[in-house]
Amino acid sequence: MDSLLIANRGEIAVRIIRSARELGLRTIAVYSELDRDSLHVELADEAWNIGPAPATQSYLNVARIIEVARQAKADAIHPGYGFLAENAGFASQVAEAGMIFVGPPPEAIASMGDKITSRRAVEAAGVAGVPGTLQPVDSLAAAQTVAEQFGFPVAIKAAHGGGGKGLRVVPSPAQLEAGWEGARREADAYFGNPEVYVEKYLERPRHLEAQILFDHHGNGVFLGDRDCSTQRRHQKLLEEAPAPGLDPDLRKRLGQAALAVGEACGYRNAGTVEFLLDREGNLYFLEMNTRLQVEHTVTEMVLGIDLVRAQLEIAAGKPLDIEEVNSHGHAIQLRINAEDPGRDFFPSPGTIVDYREPAGPGVRIDSGVRAGSVVSQYYDNLIAKLVVWGADRSQAIDRAKRALGEFIITGVATTIPAHRRLLSNPSFLAASHHTRLVEDELDFSDLDPVAAPAAAEEEETQERQATVEVGGRRFVVRMWLPEVELPETAGQAPTRRRRRPRLERASSGVDAGLVTAPMQGTIVKVMVKAGDRVHRDQTLCVLEAMKMENSIKAPIEGEVVDLRVATGDSVAQGAVIAIVR
Repeated sequence: MDSLLIANRGEIAVRIIRSARELGLRTIAVYSELDRDSLHVELADEAWNIGPAPATQSYLNVARIIEVARQAKADAIHPGYGFLAENAGFASQVAEAGMIFVGPPPEAIASMGDKITSRRAVEAAGVAGVPGTLQPVDSLAAAQTVAEQFGFPVAIKAAHGGGGKGLRVVPSPAQLEAGWEGARREADAYFGNPEVYVEKYLERPRHLEAQILFDHHGNGVFLGDRDCSTQRRHQKLLEEAPAPGLDPDLRKRLGQAALAVGEACGYRNAGTVEFLLDREGNLYFLEMNTRLQVEHTVTEMVLGIDLVRAQLEIAAGKPLDIEEVNSHGHAIQLRINAEDPGRDFFPSPGTIVDYREPAGPGVRIDSGVRAGSVVSQYYDNLIAKLVVWGADRSQAIDRAKRALGEFIITGVATTIPAHRRLLSNPSFLAASHHTRLVEDELDFSDLDPVAAPAAAEEEETQERQATVEVGGRRFVVRMWLPEVELPETAGQAPTRRRRRPRLERASSGVDAGLVTAPMQGTIVKVMVKAGDRVHRDQTLCVLEAMKMENSIKAPIEGEVVDLRVATGDSVAQGAVIAIVR
């Protein structure tokens, strides 16, 4: 293996490029038109445009990525840990194209990617799953029957998903229909399949992970555990390794179960097996992520192992050379997302104005941005991962607090204030935290809202072509240059290319009944129609942006006198959605 194409973007691509270059590999980046000036594009040895900003037209465009890989003469493709990383079809097409897929076999991806199939496989291997259905639940009536069997609360989950997407917790029968519809809608949007299943919702469990590696020579190794219990909206916020407070017997059982899951599906390369630990000490299989996790950094910090390098070496056919796993100290990763904690972690897309990373002993930053980078509504809102190491958990927490104080990001709201508060929470400090800690014990409503900088008028660019010679070889170069005023001609005033018309926006916040889009996104559901009476805080529609669904609510009680959106509409930030009188 001499060259590697990274089929991903941002922090993920930057992370992989760095390990690949240390191995002497030629690195090939791909980018959407929106990411043309991104850091991962700059760091790679070469970069290729794969399409427009929407992921479906670029980072999820399998045919285009394979085409670019052939043109760039890539030996291997690393999918990163998002987008196509758990797409069995993509893995198959990479192999069919004569290239190495840096990941598990397609059969293992398919087996573990279907959550129902995976539950059957692991239970056959002697690993217990959370009590639930072992087949898709195909109607609301069937979901009602199953929910009554297990007892509320229940969780409705995407059969082909993971990472908290396509998951709805239903506390009572009154919320079942909304949970059922929401889970199916999100499952279809993110995973292309609306199938869901139902399982018993464990209240206040811990979320534990096991990192495993398998090579092509029959060797498998358990690389320790992580605690990922600190979440909001079922999305991880903070992770740490090793998981605090686990007794040696439980840690051993966790590792044995994880390896059994890997063996059951014929796994190769790096993978993560996730478990829930209930308050009675019962350990349940949750799902397997057939890829490297975002939080792999904390395992690297305590073991001194480069997991991306290990992935590349396994893919190249090398046997594992890890004879003994020794963990040292404690590591914590904090996800610095473009979200506003004071507004229930509402996404905050925009342009980063100032960006200054912390440094010092035990501090690592994995990021793909810099000052001037745009956090787009088209992609995940992760800005950076702040990773700290300490000799013990207490020192790691102290270092995290110090590093957060040095981390400066302006222009968008971030989770930094939430992390500061979280690291001082008594339950977290006592390692008695659970998956509901953020919602149950922490209140961020008093945090001052972050004022976004005044939106600058978009500068139009125009594609141009130029013919150049490099070393005597002729090239046609495409360029995107700002539009400029055309020269005056006799009797004419200066002209400029006309800008695209803008969508109507709210002119002021004086009208209390004016409902506007808080960000650019897509309307995925409309709950009301013109003429309906609504109460204050009633959900009018659901806006999907930055991989999150956000409820747009009525600001006052009254009648919906004007409704300007329908399901499927794309809206700009500030666009008028409805008027309530």
